[in-house]
Amino acid sequence: MISSDFRPRLVLASNSPRRRQLLTELGLTYELRLREVDESFPTHLVRAEVAEYLAAHKADAYATDLAPDELVITADTIVCLDNDVLNKPADEAEAVQMLQRLQGRAHDVYTGVCLLHGDGRRVVFSDQTGVHFRPLSLPEIEHYVHQYRPLDKAGAYGAQDWIGMVAVTRLEGSYFNVMGLPVHRVWEELVKLGAVAV
Repeated sequence: MISSDFRPRLVLASNSPRRRQLLTELGLTYELRLREVDESFPTHLVRAEVAEYLAAHKADAYATDLAPDELVITADTIVCLDNDVLNKPADEAEAVQMLQRLQGRAHDVYTGVCLLHGDGRRVVFSDQTGVHFRPLSLPEIEHYVHQYRPLDKAGAYGAQDWIGMVAVTRLEGSYFNVMGLPVHRVWEELVKLGAVAV
């Protein structure tokens, strides 16, 4: 057991209720700290590079405010169809278009995570999950978008809600990664940093 006197205080910098839920279910105590961060990225980056860049970029926004005994957790989830990054849709019409592209196909979900310690230590990593969608009709897609309004979700869908139940036929990798946080990797890295009891 690592003495709690030496464990950093965790800060979650995320608007995502799914990430809050997952950290809470891990049994972690954390402070929520939010600010607006630009989510654009250099166009030469692809796939996991995009997710890791955005997670690290978000952490940078908190770097100067962290106390020496704090550790901030930031994350970004993207959906990739071939080499196209499908981020959060701007409106319902774009959400429908995204889901029309994804239906009947396999795609990849990447979540990048950055753990930034107040003493300057930084760990950046990502996890990948393959997701298979069955073919969906336009009425099914429109029902989901209008009823569930997935405008805050990469790729315009949440695996944990209605469309995940009716459309996802197979996952290759972590389900929690698709929800927005690869908790198995987060736990492993927090242990290495001495941030949780082991």
